[in-house]
Amino acid sequence: MTAPSASSGASVDLTNCDREPIHLLGAIQPFGFLIAVSTPDWFVQRVSANIAAWLQVVPADMLGRSLLNFFHAEAIHTLRNQLHIVNMAGTTARLFGVHIDDSPRRFDLAVHALDGLVIIECEPTVAGSPVNASALVRGMMSRVQAMRDPSALSRMAARELRALTGFDRVMVYRFAHDESGEVIAESTHFGVASFLGLHYPASDIPRQARVLYERNWLRIIPDVAAVPSPIQPALDHAGRPLDLSQSVLRSVSPIHIEYLRNMGVHASMSVSILREGRLWGLFACHHYSPLHVSFERRTAAELFGQMFSLLMENREREAESGYENRARELHSRLEQEMATAAVRSDSIAAHLGEIAGLVACDGAGLSLDGKVTLHGMTPDAQHFAGLVEHVRSSVATSSNYASNEIRASYPPAAQFQQHAAGMLVIPLSRLPRDFLIFFRRELAHTVDWAGDPHKPVTTGPLGARLTPRKSFELWRETVTGQSAPWSAADLRIAAALRVSLLEVILRLSDQIKEERRLAMLRQDALISELNHRVRNILGLIRGLIDQSQDPSLSSLQFMDVVNVRIKALARAHDLIAADRWGPALFSTLLGSEARASLNGGVKRLQLIGPDTRLQPKAFNVVALVIHELVTNAAKHGALQARQGSVTVETQLDESGNFILHWREHGGPPVQAPERRGFGLAVIERTIPHGLAGEASIDFEQTGVHAQFLIPADYVRRVDRAQPAGPIEPQPTNSSANSFT
Repeated sequence: MTAPSASSGASVDLTNCDREPIHLLGAIQPFGFLIAVSTPDWFVQRVSANIAAWLQVVPADMLGRSLLNFFHAEAIHTLRNQLHIVNMAGTTARLFGVHIDDSPRRFDLAVHALDGLVIIECEPTVAGSPVNASALVRGMMSRVQAMRDPSALSRMAARELRALTGFDRVMVYRFAHDESGEVIAESTHFGVASFLGLHYPASDIPRQARVLYERNWLRIIPDVAAVPSPIQPALDHAGRPLDLSQSVLRSVSPIHIEYLRNMGVHASMSVSILREGRLWGLFACHHYSPLHVSFERRTAAELFGQMFSLLMENREREAESGYENRARELHSRLEQEMATAAVRSDSIAAHLGEIAGLVACDGAGLSLDGKVTLHGMTPDAQHFAGLVEHVRSSVATSSNYASNEIRASYPPAAQFQQHAAGMLVIPLSRLPRDFLIFFRRELAHTVDWAGDPHKPVTTGPLGARLTPRKSFELWRETVTGQSAPWSAADLRIAAALRVSLLEVILRLSDQIKEERRLAMLRQDALISELNHRVRNILGLIRGLIDQSQDPSLSSLQFMDVVNVRIKALARAHDLIAADRWGPALFSTLLGSEARASLNGGVKRLQLIGPDTRLQPKAFNVVALVIHELVTNAAKHGALQARQGSVTVETQLDESGNFILHWREHGGPPVQAPERRGFGLAVIERTIPHGLAGEASIDFEQTGVHAQFLIPADYVRRVDRAQPAGPIEPQPTNSSANSFT
């Protein structure tokens, strides 16, 4: 890789390394050779320049010819069989100790297919006893699995891999959230300095190298001083170099060679540690002299790396599972409790402390429906409001957002970073943009780097370019303003919590919406009922006024008559209102009218038979009738005389109709009126016209007898009967069932 010098004024930064095409270097390491043949004819299309050292034939004599001219038919047959497996699995096939020609030498082969080519890589089989990779790895894993603690697990794995490969140093190198790395475990040869605990910047392993580590489990460099062997031809007919992404022999970037030399390393090997297909870390192996590890042992190392990856993933999942299960239990309980609240902001705010317990955090802040609630270690209300405004303008509402350094995107956060350095944001709505934010306090710590993590732009042996640092002495840095990073488990819990909170909010919003709808319906019904009742009352009053007109009455007398009748109607209305405009007792109506009109003669009015409740409309109508009967009895009938009395007999027929008889006794002789005035009209017409009931009145000489039928639609039965007896002068009470 080349780049302008620092003095030229052109931009040179760490992304230069990220852009280096390390899979298209056009060369291989010389400890083996490469042949690329076309399918299905198996004609040679590419070959490494060092082929003559192995097959005694120059590249020019091989290109365009069938591989049968150089390999035994039996070897090609074996390769074809392996190719079927490769095509199905998309992997690299391995063959060990294969005779490819007439020489006594045996080769270990790696075969994979790419872009219509079969790429065959060969290296000589190392003499000695063959390695049973599966048996070897089983023994290694049995010792590693005995370690329960992750640190002990990593140390044992490094020790096992060093015993297998013979490297001077084997490190377990774990990547952090920012792609920097830390040596978390190490096994070294006696006298080799320790790198344990050292950190390496993300730029030490460029992005495209990380991609290759995810595709290929193992990478070896036996000798950093070895001269690469170029591939011929360098470009195909389309002008493309050979893609060596899956190559075992792929050459090494000059930048990486320089990096290793600066460290004093002469041979290296790396084995990927993956979790869910992503790079979790590496087994990084260093040797301070050239070292070639046989293909068989490398295969065992690769298998060990795969098994260790599964084991480490399982151990981490166990820890995460316990964390998530505890959160899930609390989560379910909170969801049920919050769903019962009447106001969504009050519901979530009231449980904010428990919600904060779902995620490993130091505090939580809630901005919902214009209200702010804080719990634990958080910015104060003013700083929190400013942070929410920043989040509103910069965070998408469709997903959660996590940062372990708030000040990196929001500089004012430096004012509260000691107790709120990292945040996990959960959007709760689109408009008006509500948020739940978890906070983590500052985790000020010292980081020991393997040299200055900032690569200087200098003129190196490869020209004016970004040169790997030459010093790997301890370089210590104190980090402030950052919290512990949010883990994948934290993010999963937060994602589930967001779904639940949105469900709670939507449910509460739906409840509020439904309650408002029902309230509006009730209000509309109330207004309609009120209008209806007002019209009825006004109609009754208008009828009272019209029917009360009598040419023989003076205006004052007319006003007195109308006033008395309107008061009777008002008393009935009060009784209904006392029962919240529900059905009211007939006995209550009778007692109220008796007390208002008879003064001391109340006891001479007796109710015999079952009581009942009358619907408000019927109650008003019957109240006018009873008023007229009581008034007439007091002025002209039985209640005028001291010895007179009235019985009101009631019954409910089979259809539920309420029948009552008004009977006067002991009064003056009765004569039918010569003129039918308003009072008599009220008695005879009100119930038939207002309720579609029946009414009749007989003026018997011994006393007036009136009979009425109120339809069952206006009647509600009372469980207990009204005992026979006089109407007592007691105060009106909506809960009374009878007067005795």
